[in-house]
Amino acid sequence: MTLKDILTLLEAELLTAPSDLDKEVPCAFASDLISDILMCTKEPTLLLTGLTNPQVIRLSDMIDLLGIVFVRGKVPPQELIEMAEERNLMLLSTKLTMYRSSGILYNKGLRSCKI
Repeated sequence: MTLKDILTLLEAELLTAPSDLDKEVPCAFASDLISDILMCTKEPTLLLTGLTNPQVIRLSDMIDLLGIVFVRGKVPPQELIEMAEERNLMLLSTKLTMYRSSGILYNKGLRSCKI
């Protein structure tokens, strides 16, 4: 599944400048706990979260995040979007809940990341 597919499936808005929407996304992880994200992502991952603080962007310095989907209609402040663009990290926002977003992606074949 590509980032472009995810944008369409989640009816999401792209918050960062488009870079490589055809990039393959091998797996996803959903959480609002940074400690869980750090412990549970061992491979290139799409993160689904409701967190909109700087720490969620800084996670990409420690783990291999391909992009972040902000759920429940959340949009991070502009300074976070700029931080993500500096890291070439794709940010999306969807009005869907984390549960529904995860279910849609899983049902379309995107697997959960290995923990």
